Amino acid sequence: MSNPLITLRDAGQSVWYDFIKKSLIESGGLAKLIAEDGVQGVTSNPAIFESAIAKSDDYDEALGALDLGNLDAKGVFESLAIADIQAACDVLRDVYKNTKGNDGFVSLEVSPRLADDTAGTLSEARRLWKAVDRPNLMVKVPATEAGIPAIRTLIGEGIHLNVTLLFAKAMYERVVEAYIGGLEDRIAAGGDPGDVRSVASFFISRIDSAVDKALEAKAAAVSADEAACFQSLMGKIAIANAKVTFAGSKSLFGGDRWNAIAAKGGVAQRLLWASTSTKNPTYRDVLYVEELIAPNTVNTVPVATVDAFRDHGEVRMSLEEDLATAERQLAALASVGVSLDDITAQLLDDGVKVFVDAFDRLLESVEGKRRAMLV
Repeated sequence: MSNPLITLRDAGQSVWYDFIKKSLIESGGLAKLIAEDGVQGVTSNPAIFESAIAKSDDYDEALGALDLGNLDAKGVFESLAIADIQAACDVLRDVYKNTKGNDGFVSLEVSPRLADDTAGTLSEARRLWKAVDRPNLMVKVPATEAGIPAIRTLIGEGIHLNVTLLFAKAMYERVVEAYIGGLEDRIAAGGDPGDVRSVASFFISRIDSAVDKALEAKAAAVSADEAACFQSLMGKIAIANAKVTFAGSKSLFGGDRWNAIAAKGGVAQRLLWASTSTKNPTYRDVLYVEELIAPNTVNTVPVATVDAFRDHGEVRMSLEEDLATAERQLAALASVGVSLDDITAQLLDDGVKVFVDAFDRLLESVEGKRRAMLV
């Protein structure tokens, strides 16, 4: 029986593993995922590192080797995280080479505390890029108001970026504008636009969770017959939003402006589907993989969803199916008084807070371990 994950890769969509841990790399687990499941990248975020470092003893030996008396908690964390990222980059180096620099990336996020600080984001992104010192690193920068100008500057400097926490089509369009502008700046400065890559990480399941909650509240206030209209939209909006966004991306990377960049070797920023585990247990557990498949896209898939898709995933070119239906669903949502714009704006705020909270918990745990080892 063929492996659906390999079929997915062969269909042109890259699977990036949404997890990193020292033991995964050292045990050969990551190499096995690459060899047997066609995994082509790795992503991390503060919540993943919190789980890896704070909730295991994998890092105790590495902690003991650090100069803990002269490092604060953030310095300790970065030392551990950078070592993991470097090791994962090395495991994925052949993927990076074999795909001519299109895959094989490992993502490391700037501190979520800098989400509203353009200068701080620039400084930290440059510092992490230099510290990791691997060509297949992607620095993660959030798609916030402060993040947009940082994206343009960093792309212009040739730093690979994973633009994260995207929920709204309108913000995605601004991210693409920043990416294209950055490549134009790079060309103007005499640089090569073909040596930089980026993905735009569009979050999926969180949208359905928030929209479904709003629809449930409306359905509860009307008769059963009237409630059917609200219920018919549940579990549909995140995928519809992704389909409309993907369709729009084709025109963004077309026309004279983009063609001038492409003629000099520039490569279009890929859409990446993030938050693709299903939060609602009544939905198919591989829903947000099966319904978002198209060539030249990425799906960053958490551990349980990778296992589920390997077991029973089905591959078809689903992302471009029924665009008209997706547009009708989004129009219907607005017609029943649920504002997707309001929901996605709140999700961005909440997403930043979730990562800040995870980062703070991580640093608290690291500080506790640091102090215990100094006694």
